[in-house]
Amino acid sequence: MACFVVPAAEAVVTTVVSKIVKNKEKKEESSSEKKVPFSHKLSWLNTMLWGGSALLAFEHIWHGEVTPWFPFLTAMSTPESASEMFREMATNGVLMAVLVTAVWGVMVGVSSVLEKRTDRDTAEETA
Repeated sequence: MACFVVPAAEAVVTTVVSKIVKNKEKKEESSSEKKVPFSHKLSWLNTMLWGGSALLAFEHIWHGEVTPWFPFLTAMSTPESASEMFREMATNGVLMAVLVTAVWGVMVGVSSVLEKRTDRDTAEETA
């Protein structure tokens, strides 16, 4: 029904945070290391969240659960269906957002390990 709203809301927040972090990194641009900046890693999360939300929104439009007229979500037409929609957002939507964020966390962890390995290999070559 509206489970895609939760990851989309997280995507909005992470997009704003990403812009702030990117501006801060530009001001501190003294590092010439070959590490991936955190703003770039955060853009991975944004891409995953926006892409997943768009795909889910398309699927809900396809099934007629989202309409171009008010109230836009067919589940908002009656109080009973609205409560079911909020329950779905609280369970499925939150679970999807947490799962995507956890996968991103693993990606960042793997990236950090690879960066440290590259730094170690570079230090060994110069020594």
